[in-house]
Amino acid sequence: MARYHIETYGCTSNQGESREIEQRLRDAGHYRVDGPEEADVAILNTCTVVEKTERNMLRRAKELESEVADLIVTGCMALAQGEEFAEVNAQVLHWEDVPNAVTNGECPTTTPDSEPILDGVVGILPIARGCMSNCSYCITKFATGRIDSPSVEENVRKAEALVHAGAKELRITGQDTGVYGWDQGERKLPELLDRICDIEGEFRVRVGMANPGGVHGIREELAEVYARNEKLYNFIHLPVQSGSDDVLEAMRRQHRVDKFKEIVEVFDGKLDHWTLSTDFIVGFPTETDEDHEKSMDLLREVAPEKINVTRFSKRPGTDAAELKGLGGTLKKERSKAMTELKMDVIGEAYESMVGERHEVLVAEEGYGDSVQCYDEAYRQLVITDASEHGIEVGDFVEVEVRSAQTVYAFADPVSSPDCEPRSARLA
Repeated sequence: MARYHIETYGCTSNQGESREIEQRLRDAGHYRVDGPEEADVAILNTCTVVEKTERNMLRRAKELESEVADLIVTGCMALAQGEEFAEVNAQVLHWEDVPNAVTNGECPTTTPDSEPILDGVVGILPIARGCMSNCSYCITKFATGRIDSPSVEENVRKAEALVHAGAKELRITGQDTGVYGWDQGERKLPELLDRICDIEGEFRVRVGMANPGGVHGIREELAEVYARNEKLYNFIHLPVQSGSDDVLEAMRRQHRVDKFKEIVEVFDGKLDHWTLSTDFIVGFPTETDEDHEKSMDLLREVAPEKINVTRFSKRPGTDAAELKGLGGTLKKERSKAMTELKMDVIGEAYESMVGERHEVLVAEEGYGDSVQCYDEAYRQLVITDASEHGIEVGDFVEVEVRSAQTVYAFADPVSSPDCEPRSARLA
């Protein structure tokens, strides 16, 4: 868990984005501290209106750089003039990528009571607490302990309650969803997903982070569950963290590169349109130039459609914190190189969708009269002028992708939301 300090400048839009960042950080078990001197990471949400404002943002970034181990710069100036921060040892990110960057590759931490939450049309269902890993860089395990899995029946009852309350999307969460049931001597994730998808109603299910070490042993069975359940988003989050087996060993990860690739190969064989999400930690203390290049090569080879790049940050009390760290400049250079490659890889994935038709769930309102949607593979699509088409949050709509914008795409509706969803017609 990270201690974070956040500063927000500018308009109400920036204020809203900072609130969303903080909500996601709190949901993941991180907590805010009063000042940068107490923080593991500082977040600067910038404004760019006039030249004086820009100078103030750059000055404040340099001040924060000297006070914290890690600095993240986001907001308007970061997106419009990111090159201005080239001399600052900071990660320049879109605000949506900030929560993942703060995690330092750690498992998410659910709330202590692990109760389901309904947020709009999204139901959040923590299926278990704790994990089976012992990663050398992760402090989450000190808070959560070993895996503790409620029964399949209990989780299904909670899922039913969310659907009956109006959830159109169920997000299955946990420190490591892939090891659900291991404390009871069984690998129960495939059974749980089948049972949840059998619940009556029109909704979709997204599976949260699952470490490759836990998924590898159920990869065939799990991929088959995805293939036969249209309610499941064809999306899996497998954080590989490094393309080097030497680094993975130093991290005490429970997988090696070949196991990660074997999982990807199985899903490639079972699913046509699917999304692989993965994470890389850049600048782990033992990472050499050769190790970094292996990570870059792996990213090119498997070409994930969603990629989180995190610079290594020491967490107090972890074994990795005792290792001699790499210089900030080197971590910054490696992070920059991988982020540039990441954008190329993701951009190609969305560009390849132009002209395709997909059924999407309208998940939330966007800017102006737009809505944010997710297709069968949990790819983000935006529909503009939603009210003109009678489209509202919670609708299922068939769309055609008209253009790509690197990390999302624009789509036009080709069916009314009142029409019966394609998944229902095919059933």
